Amino acid sequence: MTIVHHGPFVSLNMGVYAVMTVIFLNAPDHRCKIPGLENDSYDIQNYYHQHLIDSYIPPSGDESYEYDQCHIYSIDEEVLFDNLSRPTNVSLIECNEWVYSDAVFKETFSSKLNIVCGKKHLTSLVKSLFFVGKLVGAIVFGNMSDAFGRKTTLCFSLAMMFGFSFGMTWSYSSFTLYAVIMTVIGAATQGIYPVGVVLGVELVGPSKRKYAGIIIAFFFSIGLMVLAGVSYLVRHWYYISIICSTPAAFFLLYWWLIPESLRWLLSKGKYEKANAIIQKAAKVNKVKIEKNVFEEEEKVQQEPTGTMWQLFSSRVLLLRTLVILFNWGIVAMIYYGLSLNAGNLGGNFYLNMFLSGLVEIPANTIALFLLGRIGRKKTYFVSMMLGGCACASTIVPIWYGEKENQIIIIVLAMIGKFGMTAAFNTIYFFTTELFPTVVRNAGLGASACASRAGGIAAPYIADSAALIGGMVGKVFPLGVFGTLAIIAGITSLHLPETLNRALPETIEDGIQFGKKPCDTETPRELELVG
Repeated sequence: MTIVHHGPFVSLNMGVYAVMTVIFLNAPDHRCKIPGLENDSYDIQNYYHQHLIDSYIPPSGDESYEYDQCHIYSIDEEVLFDNLSRPTNVSLIECNEWVYSDAVFKETFSSKLNIVCGKKHLTSLVKSLFFVGKLVGAIVFGNMSDAFGRKTTLCFSLAMMFGFSFGMTWSYSSFTLYAVIMTVIGAATQGIYPVGVVLGVELVGPSKRKYAGIIIAFFFSIGLMVLAGVSYLVRHWYYISIICSTPAAFFLLYWWLIPESLRWLLSKGKYEKANAIIQKAAKVNKVKIEKNVFEEEEKVQQEPTGTMWQLFSSRVLLLRTLVILFNWGIVAMIYYGLSLNAGNLGGNFYLNMFLSGLVEIPANTIALFLLGRIGRKKTYFVSMMLGGCACASTIVPIWYGEKENQIIIIVLAMIGKFGMTAAFNTIYFFTTELFPTVVRNAGLGASACASRAGGIAAPYIADSAALIGGMVGKVFPLGVFGTLAIIAGITSLHLPETLNRALPETIEDGIQFGKKPCDTETPRELELVG
């Protein structure tokens, strides 16, 4: 079907926007502007310019930077200088004008509006607001998808994405406007990626679902790499925004290109439309089928439903649910945190961003391979421990010399991203099979909320190096991610294995699940939905 062909391109676009704030809100190396020097630049122009910099700009107390980024010497007529042209009897004051290095970016949104020094905490706020938008969008568009259909919700969200992504290019004069637009874009992604995946999976047969899912996941990872490549070639936030927003115009054609979900049409009793879609698919595949596959009198069997509170109705389900929610929050926090932190690892900014997307492809492949062989529990535990130990291990090379051990730090961080990507995909399968049928949707909804909460916290941890400063700040992000991953991985051992087990249907089945090792069934097809 058409969605299978075009779904990956939407996924690629979502991958681009998932970490776009890393580019836009990057703060290039900077220092205070020399008072009265109109043509001041970060790069040294001549000997006299060097003399002025030495006279006005304090050296940085952090070896990662050449200059103090936020202070300038208060110079008057009685100032004395040492042999290095540094003033000796002056005080430091905060500046309100800066010059920026163009070694990595010609311009970012942060450098455009001077969101540095006393305002640098605002970059973490905007990144978090993007995930706040995802939380709100998951609730709004999830309900909209069930009420008005997958196709309607997807196309409405794509139109939102098109309008606001282009609107972002005109927000260069207002930080508040940019923050609002990023929040709305975050919400729109939840009407595109999850709904699009559900639509794609519902339009293919069971034997093909895992392939549709993994293709979509692969293209999301490719989107991360595409953003790194576009940013490397363009290096200006405004033009990067225009280039990445343009494909959304093509997605508006999806209203005429993709069909509605057959499952949703049947659940709403729209048998005539469902028949038309299945007949068209049969014609494309050159298969002859009955003229009326779905009769009006057919009744679609509804799955029994329960409430989320039933997950806390017994000690067994309470502990299991708390462990699941904790792990969802942690794995999402670390996955997005490592993606956002890729630009802070040192070395080549663009290469780090590219590698952060590249490692996801083997991670998704290996996770899919292991899930049906060693089980969900072991795959998740090993992935979390691998990712956690790799992240925590970066403390040692950072402590003993960040610049000298840069390659080691990057390799460990990428191993951490590999582990967390595999864990993120595994926990979806694991959770789906752990919750009893009557509360499965409610459980997955609660898990999604825990995931968004983790995403909201991720930017503050990823950016903590700049906020904390010093050696503690440098080791803090990856150290925290590693420690939390190890703790979450250990708690997951409390959960029962689900591979080849008859899934729980009722609350009582859920309580007894894992206590009867003889309850088995034929291995199920997996659906990788990212």
